[in-house]
Amino acid sequence: MRIGTLDVNKNSKPIFIADIASNHDGSIERAYRLIELAKEAGADIAKFQNFKAELIVSRNGFDSMPKQSHQAQWEKSVYQVYQEASVCDEWTIKLKEKCDEVGIEYMTSPYDHASVDWALPYVGAFKIGSGDITWLDIIEYMAKKEKPILLATGAATLEEVKRAVDIIEKYNKDLVLLQCNTNYTADLENFNHINLNVLKQYELLYPKCILGLSDHTPGHVAVLGAIALGACVIEKHFTDDNTRMGPDHKFAMNPQSWRKMVDDSMTLWKALGDGNKKVEKNELESRKVQQRSLFLTKSIGAGQIIQNEDLIPLRPIMDDGIPPYAIAQVVGKKAKRDLKVDTYVKWEDLLE
Repeated sequence: MRIGTLDVNKNSKPIFIADIASNHDGSIERAYRLIELAKEAGADIAKFQNFKAELIVSRNGFDSMPKQSHQAQWEKSVYQVYQEASVCDEWTIKLKEKCDEVGIEYMTSPYDHASVDWALPYVGAFKIGSGDITWLDIIEYMAKKEKPILLATGAATLEEVKRAVDIIEKYNKDLVLLQCNTNYTADLENFNHINLNVLKQYELLYPKCILGLSDHTPGHVAVLGAIALGACVIEKHFTDDNTRMGPDHKFAMNPQSWRKMVDDSMTLWKALGDGNKKVEKNELESRKVQQRSLFLTKSIGAGQIIQNEDLIPLRPIMDDGIPPYAIAQVVGKKAKRDLKVDTYVKWEDLLE
């Protein structure tokens, strides 16, 4: 599939999505700067979120219950945090233009039907957040827009994943399936729950899907593990300062840690190779000096029959040397010419 100018397939290098989300802190100038920093740090896509507070959260619903999980640390009400994190529609074209200027793809997660329509001309793909995996109507609505779909699957059962995937694949074959653990506490305990091996299950269930990881664990250990398991789309939150106030700063990557993640990931990706066992180019000389070939333990005259005890496997092996596993094809053959002790035997030295 293609996401804007990016080719994405199972053999492509990892694609990195910097989820700026609400880390603009209400300032479009900060959003611009974060786009620039994300590009400099090696991100391929800068992602935002398009929502209206009143269309994503219930003020009364959250006010009537204790704050849960990471929200327990928020000083403001949940509704107010979402209200302040909203991106006004007028920003969309400006953010897209800034991404084009910088040379990075623009993406967003739209959280209502109007936001889907508004973002449609500006994005190369849609990201569906984990929280909407059970809202089949919005999933179907996005799938019909003929843009690649990235589906995060945090805090979901396998049945919920299957239901959502079935809806998407009914209309759209360009799907990136993202394993995710929806916990934003930045606690090391979360590594016990990231469950990267789910990617193996997704590969078996959906061999045509591209795999990825939407990650909120500290650092990039989980990212490296996911890439080793076949993920080629990586999403992490991005900020310029982890000490800033705001819902997403604490667990986000910063320019320095992002660059380290990208560099380490590319090193790992190169190390994974194509999966086809062969003698690699950088092993050719080592192969000669490490592997053994058949050498003579004594001199052999022309016409003399070579015996098993006349041969010993020794290093090195030349291009025309005979490997030890072929000794049975040498024993019993006559020497075509005089052969000296401690020289290696070649097929051309033997009479048929």
